[in-house]
Amino acid sequence: MLLELRDVESYYGEIRALHGISLDVGEGEIVALLGANGAGKSTTLKTISQLIRARAGRITFAGRKLIGCDPEDVVALGVAHVPEGRRIFPGLTVGDNIRLGAAPRRATRASIEQDVEAAFAIFPKLRMLAAKRGWTLSGGEAQMLAIARGLMAKPKLLLLDEPSLGLAPLIVADVMETIARIAREGTTVLLVEQNAHLALQLAARAYVLETGRVALHGAARDLLASEAMRRAYLGGPPAPAPATSA
Repeated sequence: MLLELRDVESYYGEIRALHGISLDVGEGEIVALLGANGAGKSTTLKTISQLIRARAGRITFAGRKLIGCDPEDVVALGVAHVPEGRRIFPGLTVGDNIRLGAAPRRATRASIEQDVEAAFAIFPKLRMLAAKRGWTLSGGEAQMLAIARGLMAKPKLLLLDEPSLGLAPLIVADVMETIARIAREGTTVLLVEQNAHLALQLAARAYVLETGRVALHGAARDLLASEAMRRAYLGGPPAPAPATSA
């Protein structure tokens, strides 16, 4: 497995947020992390990227232990985290926001510009917006920019936190298709997503968190057909299993 978490516990002060989380992400997979608000999804991503320090358990990425690393070291190992809320720099241009994603690599200017062109190939609209300031972007454009900036670190694993949040349905479809394309081209994705139907149609497997614990896990198509999943998270009849999974 590319990423393994075993019995991971994380806290906010003295409040325990993760109660022994265990999960696996295989190379090339899209794995979804689902659950209600406050279930621990974002905390799990922050713990993987070492923005929050685990107090117990084990996290390994490509055989390397992550617990105890600095966040910039985690990026250097090949893990990029695109946080909820996008967090772009509003006063910088789109192009400069993208270039900042390469900072942990200490790459040459020529290499960075090549990678900017690769990002524009994935997100053609960003090329047209390259000279615009971040504050002028729509929600969908800002989300594309946040993902493009994450890809500039050349990650083996991309952690995506709520990429569809606040976006119009047509924009959500574009963003999700881009995530599928990123995975097809070789980047593994761990996806936190509020839209469980959408996430399960995109992912190969999923974990469902409840109050900092894994409540359900399995193949995405099986969870889509699960009565327990439907009652608790999908709010309707089981969706048809996707024809293909990423």
